[in-house]
Order: sequence, then structure tokens, then C-alpha cells
Amino acid sequence: MRISFLLLFIVVIINAKYMDNYSCEECHEKISEEFKNSVHAKSFFTDELHRKIALKANSTKYECARCHMPSANNLQDLITGKAKPDKHNKTNTDAIGCYFCHTIAYVKKSHRFNLNTKAKQAKGYKPTLFGRLTNPDDTDKHSSVKNPIYGKMACLGCHSHKLNENNVTIFKAMNDNQDSLECIKCHMPSIRGGNEKMNKKARTHHVSHKFLGIRDKEFRATGVDINITLNKNSINVKLTNKMAHPLIIQPARAKYLEIKIKRDNKTIWRNYKNKPSEDKQGYFAFSFKKDGKKVIIPTYATSKTVNNLDAKTSKTLIYKTVSLEKGDIVELYFWVRLAKDDCTKVINLKDKSFLKPMLIKKVTKKY
Repeated sequence: MRISFLLLFIVVIINAKYMDNYSCEECHEKISEEFKNSVHAKSFFTDELHRKIALKANSTKYECARCHMPSANNLQDLITGKAKPDKHNKTNTDAIGCYFCHTIAYVKKSHRFNLNTKAKQAKGYKPTLFGRLTNPDDTDKHSSVKNPIYGKMACLGCHSHKLNENNVTIFKAMNDNQDSLECIKCHMPSIRGGNEKMNKKARTHHVSHKFLGIRDKEFRATGVDINITLNKNSINVKLTNKMAHPLIIQPARAKYLEIKIKRDNKTIWRNYKNKPSEDKQGYFAFSFKKDGKKVIIPTYATSKTVNNLDAKTSKTLIYKTVSLEKGDIVELYFWVRLAKDDCTKVINLKDKSFLKPMLIKKVTKKY
């Protein structure tokens, strides 16, 4: 049954027509605008952090292309080093574009990383785009089919896991028993408005293509609950990860607590002195080593450690503090940085927004 379904969608004939992101905008204006402001729209050429890490990891091959430049018509050459990313090639600059995401026929689960199997069309025929819509519209540009993998596996192709050549996990967002619906529910919520400009079927809602994530202020505050309990000589911080994935996923990032005790508007205690990483329990990040020596880029790491909080779990952190007095104010800030301090040791980032802490949540309590 599975094999026959797969064959139904995969027609492997070369010279398939490529639809670039711009060609989708004519009919899908609202979705296109959402997409343009999403991280999926950031390419090798426009995402400085990704580009510099990728080049630092391997200056001759662009192995990240499988997920970061998946529509490339020279994908295998990019991965093997026979070609370099080309800013004049639309299939290289479209990033994780519309055509790629809507022509995934199947996701093959594999040990080191999953592989997206693309559906291709016979030469001279309109492309067939897949999605989750019931009774989707065909247009002069493409035909449309409801494909059940878009509620099951589509996100697993790039967002499940990644192991390096030494079998060290450097990225893991999803477990084997999870499906794409958990991703869609949070990151692509249903919002008002039809999915295309003409709206011939009078649809009232569509799923957002902003791909909401850590860069969205309101969205990032929804992923974690924080409760603090004050004792005479200690602060108990209960962190609850409400997300369907671990608290920290990307190896370049760090999430951390900043806790202050204020008395008469003066800070009399803090959970770290100089750097957030001094607080071993409240600093959530990956650390990698190669043959026992610390490395920043994890591509060739032989081991790792991580302070993390698993999906939908809680952890209580206990901080021994100065003796609290009535009227003392405890301020807790939970921050995220897209590029932690270690990154700056190996790459120079012109865009300083990657280094700027972004607030996830603030909690204040009076003793």
C-alpha cells in the first residue's frame, strides 16, 4: 500500500519545470508576504550567521545545502564541492522556497539525517504541488493534490535530527514518534483569510507561512512557564518546557537565566558575575569536543555535552542567595541569543543582532 502510494506521486523524469518564489506571489500575495518575513526565506546569501558557520565548517563543500538550499538544480554538486552557491541562480537564492516545500513526495528516515524525496513532473506538464487542503485548486501554473505526508512527515525531512560523521548529534528537534502536525499546530497556526487572492472556494482561513519562531517576541514567550518560590536564603526556579521539542536545539544558540535580588533599588545578589555561562544550571547550550579538546564548530566533534530541558518537562533550579529581607524584589529574566559568546571566537559577525539577547520572559516577585 505504501509503495503504491509512493509511486503514485513520484514521476522521475528530468527537465522538470521550476517555479520560483516570485511566480507564487501572483496568486498567493498574503502567503508570499508572510513567507518573505520568515526564517525559511533566509538564504545562504542573506543569513550571515548560517553562511559563516557553513564556510567555517567546510570551505570547499556546502553540505548544508540539503536543508538550506534544497531547491538547487545543482544540489549534489554543492554537497560534493564541485560547485559553489551562486547568487545568480534562482534555485540557489530561493532558500527553503515554496516549490521545494510543496513538492516533497516522501521523507526517508535515515540514521545521520533524513532525506527528502522530491516529486518531479514529466517535461511539458504543469507541476503538481502538494499540501493539506481538502479539494485544492488547480491553476494555469500548477495542479494541486492533498498529500497525507504533510500532516505526517514533511517537517521531519529537515527538522528531526542531524549527526556528524562521528555519530555525534548536533541537532535534534523531533523524536521518531512525532509527526508534522505538532510542528504545524504551533509554527503555522490557522489565521484569517483565504490561501489565494481570488479565493474561488471562499476559504475563511489559511495556515500562516510566517513559520513563527524564536525571533517573534510574542511567540517565544509562549514556550516556557516560569514560577519562582522565595525562601529566606534561597530562590527556587521551576522551568516548564511547554514545547514539543527540547528547550535548546541549535548548537549556535544559548538560552539563559539572569536573576537579581534588589534592595532599595540596588542589586545585592546575582546568579552570575560576568558571563551567563558561569551559572551552570541556568545556562542552556551545547558544548562540543574533538578528542577531548573544546571545539566551537561541531562538524568534526567526537563528543558533546548539553544542559537542556526535554519537551514537555519541568525542572526546578535551586539558588543559594543572600539572606532575604522583607521588601526585597527578585527579578528573573530568561534570555536567548542566536549566537552565543563562543561563536564570536571563530566567526566575525557584522550583524550584531545575532549577539543581542532577546527576552523570552520576565518574572518579578516581592519577598
